[in-house]
Amino acid sequence: MSALFTTSPGWLDWYRNPSTPRFTLPQGTVDAHCHVFGPGAEFPFAPERKYTPGDAGKDQLFALRDHLGVSRNVIVQATCHGADNSAMVDAVRASGGRARGVATVRPDVTDSELRRLDEAGVRGVRFNFLKRLVSAAPQDHLAAIAKRIAPLGWHVVIYFEGADLEDLEGFFGSLPTPLVVDHLGRPDVTKPADGPEFSRFLRFVDRNDVWVKVSCPERLSVSGPAALDGEQKAYIDAVPFGRRAVEEFPDRVLWGTDWPHPNLTDHMPDDGLLVDYIPQVAVTTEQQHKLLVANPMRLYWPGEDA
Repeated sequence: MSALFTTSPGWLDWYRNPSTPRFTLPQGTVDAHCHVFGPGAEFPFAPERKYTPGDAGKDQLFALRDHLGVSRNVIVQATCHGADNSAMVDAVRASGGRARGVATVRPDVTDSELRRLDEAGVRGVRFNFLKRLVSAAPQDHLAAIAKRIAPLGWHVVIYFEGADLEDLEGFFGSLPTPLVVDHLGRPDVTKPADGPEFSRFLRFVDRNDVWVKVSCPERLSVSGPAALDGEQKAYIDAVPFGRRAVEEFPDRVLWGTDWPHPNLTDHMPDDGLLVDYIPQVAVTTEQQHKLLVANPMRLYWPGEDA
């Protein structure tokens, strides 16, 4: 809790003592989806926010990075900060080149502000279509933003519910930038991974310049983090979806923790356990290296060695 802000009722703070993963991440691993919240006393939360989180700043994020064995981060602007990217940019700048950013901008953003964000390490913007998080996502305004950022070589990160893809697919396909989909497009994991809904999503990926984040099994899972038969196989019902994406698009998948896990209501995941989830969906060394190192480096640090 910040001295200036009271967290939303029922808010769950991030897991303070994550386990040490049993799975050793390859050198150069990128956590390609994480956030910072405040601290609110330094970076106030937006008046229009849908939720008020507890503080989770850059120092805590970088401590988790080092604990898990991650080398780099992609810090995605959180909706609680609106279009004020100050906290995210501050964290990226403080990383010493070990972080990139994804911003939220409005259609009236100036060219000088876009250049400033680019120089700071921002490489994309996020369009959020979850109604519980944003009041509206006017497509004309978003298309104008995409047109503005395309010359910078940025991409658009899109966050939506799997059931809404049919209505959004035409708009997504019209955007003049690469697309990065958050959290496997949020499929319904009670339905089969080879069923029509997730197959439609994968056809959308195949037909467009789309990357997929194999992330947030804790948001998708019904089975949860419990051990099965004495062996830790957390979020097992999400595995077939992540594995199918990795197998069909090995060069266009990314992974991220989603720390500090905003808006979860039933449990707060152990980030060490989320690392141990990785070899369930990327089962070979080659798949793991692409998912964790080669792909995010190509997208966010092109031309640099891991």
